[in-house]
Amino acid sequence: MSDRSRTLRPRIESADSVAHSVCPYCAVGCAQLVYVKGGEVTQIEGDPASPISRGRLCPKGAASKSLVTSPHRQLKVKYRRPYGTRWEELPLEDAMEMIVDRVLAARADTWQDTTEDGKPANRTMGIAHLGGATLDNEENYLIKKLYTALGIVQVENQARI
Repeated sequence: MSDRSRTLRPRIESADSVAHSVCPYCAVGCAQLVYVKGGEVTQIEGDPASPISRGRLCPKGAASKSLVTSPHRQLKVKYRRPYGTRWEELPLEDAMEMIVDRVLAARADTWQDTTEDGKPANRTMGIAHLGGATLDNEENYLIKKLYTALGIVQVENQARI
C-alpha cells in the first residue's frame, strides 16, 4: 500500500450529523443520507436501509449534492418583465406579492358562481395546478386544501400522469 492509500479517509468520516432525505428528481423516492459538517452538506449517498433503492442512486441522485453546493445555484429571486431583455433581482416579499396579485386576479376574472344549467359551481377554471412527483402525501394534502379553498378544481400530480 502506498502512503497516499494508507492516509485516505472516507468523505463521510468527519460529518457532524447525518440527515435522512429523499432524492428530489423523480417519483421513485430513493432514500438518501445527507452528511453535514459545520452546517454545510459534505456528501450525499444512497441509504442502504431503504427498501426502495437499497443504497443505490441513479447518476442524477448521486450528483444531487450540487443542488445545494453548486456555485451556479441561484439564491435570489430573478424576474424578467414582459418584453424585457434582462433579468432583475427582486426581494422575495415583492415576488410573493406579485404571485398573490396574479392568482387573485385570475380567480376573480374567471370565477363561476353557477354552472351553465344554473347549479352552484363556486369555482374557477382559470387556474390549474400540476404537482411534482417528489411531493409527499402531506404536501399534496395541504396543496389540495389550499386550492380547494381558492375554488381551483383542476389539481393534478405528475406521479399519476
